[in-house]
Parts: sequence; structure tokens; C-alpha cells
Amino acid sequence: MTDASIISKAQSWLNSNIDQDTKSKIQQLLDASDSSELVDSFYKDLEFGTGGLRGVMGIGSNRMNVYTVGMATQGLANYLLACFPGEEIKVAITHDSRINNTLFAETTANVLTANGIKVKYFEEMRPTPMLSYAIRHYGCKSGVMITASHNPKEYNGYKAYWEDGGQIVAPHDKNIIMEVQKIKSIDDVKWDKNDALIEYIGQEMDLTYLNEIKKFSLSPKAILNQRDMCIVFSPIHGASGKMVPAALKTFGFENIHVVKEQEQPDGTFPTVVYPNPEEAEALSLSLKLAKEVNAELVLACDPDGDRYAAAIPNEKGEYELLNGNQTGSILTYYLLNQWREHGLFTGEQFMVNTIVTTELIEEICRGFNIPCYRVLTGFKNIAAIIRELEGKKQFIGGGEESYGYLVGDAVRDKDGVSACAMLAEVVAYYKEKGMTLFDVLADIYQEYGFYKESLISVTKKGKDGAEQIQQLMHGFRTNRPEAINGIKVVKVVDVKESKLYNIAEGTEEDLVMDKSNVIQFYLEDGSKISARPSGTEPKIKYYISVNEHLPNRDAYRKVEASLAEKIEGLKKFFG
Repeated sequence: MTDASIISKAQSWLNSNIDQDTKSKIQQLLDASDSSELVDSFYKDLEFGTGGLRGVMGIGSNRMNVYTVGMATQGLANYLLACFPGEEIKVAITHDSRINNTLFAETTANVLTANGIKVKYFEEMRPTPMLSYAIRHYGCKSGVMITASHNPKEYNGYKAYWEDGGQIVAPHDKNIIMEVQKIKSIDDVKWDKNDALIEYIGQEMDLTYLNEIKKFSLSPKAILNQRDMCIVFSPIHGASGKMVPAALKTFGFENIHVVKEQEQPDGTFPTVVYPNPEEAEALSLSLKLAKEVNAELVLACDPDGDRYAAAIPNEKGEYELLNGNQTGSILTYYLLNQWREHGLFTGEQFMVNTIVTTELIEEICRGFNIPCYRVLTGFKNIAAIIRELEGKKQFIGGGEESYGYLVGDAVRDKDGVSACAMLAEVVAYYKEKGMTLFDVLADIYQEYGFYKESLISVTKKGKDGAEQIQQLMHGFRTNRPEAINGIKVVKVVDVKESKLYNIAEGTEEDLVMDKSNVIQFYLEDGSKISARPSGTEPKIKYYISVNEHLPNRDAYRKVEASLAEKIEGLKKFFG
């Protein structure tokens, strides 16, 4: 029997000022013999989390639709008006290629203008990093990106940004959430748009943004010599199809091949199972084209263009996909080498890494005597450090394991567009020296240690799934494993409780750190496993990291195979 509160919530929607088609569909759910869809649609409000909204599209309070988007936007508008009384408030808006993205972006603009807030609206879809850049460029107080990143086609989302161009962080995140929660009814939303308050951003912004990221190029001579280097790129039906090739050309590359089957924006993502460049399957068409044109670098972005992926030929001539930890380490190593070579270090530079990203990046920074700040998962936390140190220290670069990287501080979110251009520059630079990126990795591993990482994502759908994930995390805290795959656990860091438990010594200590629902297990052999529920998807993620000394460059593949075997053993423990 369906819970009375769920029926009550569905009835309240039915009786509110919504369109007739939605009313008919809600009534069908109430009349249906199978109540599972009714429960999933109305058992809770789609949570406006610290990054905004994300969920399956459909009718109901727990779905992405014009009404949940409108209610979230009304909460955001109320908070902006309270924060900036008497000031001109502008909000930048764009979207990627997902189904209903124009509808949701226009709904956002309509509600904001109905509240007297000006909107800077991109005439065409553009990648997330361009929204971040535009916020600061136009002096906006906030920004909204309609996207569900790399989620399946059934999803959409709403990412909210603050005036620094970064995703919203404390105290604004919780304050906005409280304002959104105050919107109890669809009828609390101001829907009467004011078109006079909308200004459109045209293609002039493209050139401004491209000229800005071009400033981060450090090896123009190498690019000039390697301008014919063959590069394959795929936007995977997303919003980066125009901007990544344009960025590569702005840097100086001329031989660019875009995957035709995936070039046009399409929210059904017809050629992939998931529009996620982390998945090898999503790059199958790119690799096919790469073989045909003998490409030296394969690049791809997710639908909103903030994540990037790369593949290069290995020593056997086979294309091998690099993971986010590897590309992040390569970019870090390259940037620091070039800054040192150009005499740019002043002692005021820094880099940033997240707690689940490879510790190799920190080791590289330590080798260059450059501070590397460790922050909680999520690029918003990297942006927060940049903002905190703005005017005091200079940000070089930083990233996270999930294929996100940022060079320089013009953008305040991960930037797949500039990362693609910079990685192409790295390939060109080392090609001049007769080296591949695998040669570079071998050098890095030999000097700083061979780190290898893997990720397990376990999806738990619906209300029951969300409860199972919470039970898993509770179990890790109340019944900590003494060993994982036969390897003794020597230390546990509970980020939620800000506690470090030294199992070997039987001690515990308080940590000075931000809180997050993450728990980390450190093993006797140096391995580390981090567990955390996803903040945007119904899943729990396990980040596994192992490491070993690389005795010489020729031992690269042998040590890699050994570490891969160790990872597989650790994976079995978590199913």
C-alpha cells in the first residue's frame, strides 16, 4: 500500500497551477495498480544539493521538470535578492545538448526575470567552462548550467554558480538550499517572465574565451613544428563540438579530425551506452577513426565539456586510454617543468588535488617544492581554494581523478576545452624530444613512485537503493574491516567525523578538515581505498590506489601488471 504522504504530495501537485498534460499523467499514476513509479516520483523532493539539482526527467517532486526547475530557481532568486539588496543582479545561463535543456534553461531565465533579475543568456549551447568564464567576464552574481554531465540520457540537471565563477560552496550552498526548501508549492514561483531583462551572449564570447586560454600555452615553438600532428576529437554528441577544435586551432594545431557520427548535438546519445569519456565504449568510434588516419592523440569530452579523456598509441602501436589520474599527473609534471624552465616560479605558486585523486600529483609537486592543497571531492572545492588565495598566491593547475583538470584561473571549474588543447601541446612538446606520453609516465613513475588507481561504482536505484547506500556507509563506520583482501588495515580516516584512527597504535585523533561522507582505509602495503556515496547519482564509489617502486623505466609494464593484479584482489572485497 502506498504511503499516505506520497499520495498527499501527488494530490497537492494535482491541485496546483500546472499544465493539463502533467495533471493527467499524475492522475494515471494515482490510478495505476503498480505504485512503484508513483513512489519514486513523489516519495521526496528532488534534493537541491550543494551542486544544484540532478535527476531523472519526468513528472513529480523527485523528477527533473519545469516545475522542480522553477521552484529551485525561485529559491536561488530569493537568495540573490537578499544577498545583493539594491544592486544590479545578473545571472549567466547556458545548457548542453540534453533532452529538455532549452526548455529548462528558458524556464530558469523566465523565473529569474520575473523576479527582476537580469539574465545573460547564451544564444547557442556552450560548454560549462564558458559559463564559468562568462560569469566573471560580465560581472554576474550567479550562473546556471543546465546539464547532467555524463549521466545517461534519462537524466538532466541544474548546476548553480556564484559570482567567482565556481560552483556554489559554503555558506551560500546551505543558505540557497534553505531558500529552495521554503518554496513549498509550485504556486510560490513567479512565472511571469520579463523579456526586457534578457541579454543574449553571441559568438563574440567564443573568441574572448579562446584568447584567454591561449595565454596558458607554454611551448608555441613545439606546436609550430608539430602543427600537422594528427588529432582525433569527439564531443560525444555534446556542447564541445565547436569549441575544442577551435581551441586546438587557436593553439596552432591544424590536422584535426572530428568524429562525424558524434559531431552533432543529440541528447539521445545514439552511438553510446553512456556519454561518459571515462568509459572505453564511448571512445570506440574515436579509436576507429584514429586507426584510419593514424592519429597521434585521441581526445573526447563529456556532453557539457568539463571532462576530457585521451588515448595515445602505446609501444605496440595500439591505442590505450589514459585515465584521469595519468593525464592529471602528466599535465602537472609538464606545467611545473615548463614554469621552472621559463623562470616563472616566485615562491607564490600552488596547485590543488582532491582527497580521492592520485597522491602521485602531490609527490610531483613536492619534488618541485610547490605546495599542493588537498580538498574534498568536487571541483567546487578547488575553485574555493583559488578564490581564497586570489591576490595572494598564483594557481598553476589542479584536477581530480574523474577526468577533470584546470590550467590557470580564468575559469573556476574543470575545463575540458583548455585541457584538451594543453594535452595536445604536451604531446607536441615531448614528440620534439622523441618521447611519447608513456615515456613521460615512465620517467614520472621512476622518480616519484608508480601509482595505479581504479574505481568501482555500484549503482543502487530508487528509495531502497538510497537506503542501502546509507547502510553500507554506516557499516564501514561501526564495523570497520580489520583487513581487506588479506592485507591489514593500519589507519582509517573518517572525513565525515574528521577523525583519524591509527589501528596499529590503537589511537585516534581529531583532524582539522571539512566534513564529507567519505571514509578511507589505509593498508599495511601502502594501498588506499576511499568509499563515498555519489553526490549526484544513486551509487556508491570505491576509489582504489596502490603503489610500488619502479626500479627502472624498462620495468614499466611488469610493475603495472603487478599493481593491476593487486587492484583486482582489492576489488573482490567490495563486490
